[in-house]
Amino acid sequence: MAEIKVPDTFLWINETDVCNLIDLSGTVDALEKGLMMEADGKAVNMTKTQTVWGYGSLNVTGAQFVGNGLVGAKVWSNANLGAAPIMVLHNSEDGQIAAIIEAFSLGQMRTAALSSVATKWCSDPKADEMAIMGSGHQALPQVAAIMSVRKLKRVRVWSRTAANRDAFVADLKKEYPSVEIQGCDTVEAAAKNCPIITTFTRAKEPFLEASMLAKGTHINAGGAIIPSNAEIAQDVFKRCDKIVCDNLAQVKSGSRELIEYVKNGGSWDNVTPICNLVKDQKPRPAGADLTIYKFMGMGLADMASAVEILKRAREKGVGTAYPHPKRSHPRLT
Repeated sequence: MAEIKVPDTFLWINETDVCNLIDLSGTVDALEKGLMMEADGKAVNMTKTQTVWGYGSLNVTGAQFVGNGLVGAKVWSNANLGAAPIMVLHNSEDGQIAAIIEAFSLGQMRTAALSSVATKWCSDPKADEMAIMGSGHQALPQVAAIMSVRKLKRVRVWSRTAANRDAFVADLKKEYPSVEIQGCDTVEAAAKNCPIITTFTRAKEPFLEASMLAKGTHINAGGAIIPSNAEIAQDVFKRCDKIVCDNLAQVKSGSRELIEYVKNGGSWDNVTPICNLVKDQKPRPAGADLTIYKFMGMGLADMASAVEILKRAREKGVGTAYPHPKRSHPRLT
């Protein structure tokens, strides 16, 4: 076997580089390309691996894009509301490091892009209002995601903590001065007759119930990414004409909401991976009652963004070159 030539350096691409190289629109384009590759069997997601402790979790996602010559994984810990994710890309041919990408903004944009794609194909094309439930660091990108595919005239905001809600309302008013921003005291007020609802909270128990939802509503359920958490009540799933997920294997193992749906008589056959939406290019079914997109964080989406970021970094000479790790001799005796 020929000796593997270890490259001299790999690229370190920091948060500032990432934000200069790609925006939400570029992330959506990269994601749709990646999802189409997945649907055609040319990209493969790695099921999310996770270990959870009392106040945090360690998470690893990844994917292979062998057609692009790359494989990669994102690793991060959530602990006491803190995180510092990094994405490591390897060459698929020789296993050597191609790049390390600081992945906080990458993750926010890819999560927003997943909502954008799902909303484009699942919500009413005429929808002009959304509710965002939760006011954490994902809230603003989630609003931007819907704005990118629907012309919104109003955004409603609900959060368990009134001070956080009010602060986020103020932020949205600055970001979108031409859009009406409405703070809501209750989940019911935020959800009433609202055609698009995005949930992104740390709720331990479901708070969004079917009785709160009008026919024609689409839901992006982005919180509850560990089995102990839940946002969506089971009676919501009973009304859904379409249930979409980011990755079927992941929701089967980690989504308490969908696991309970199947235990209560539902079927995994009714849960469609988002890559099929992109491949089929079919809009919301006429007369559909509810649709829902359950997403937990998919390595293939991270990887789609990372591949595009690395491509742009190489083209523009962006990033810092670091010496590639060299083998040494382990002390065995």
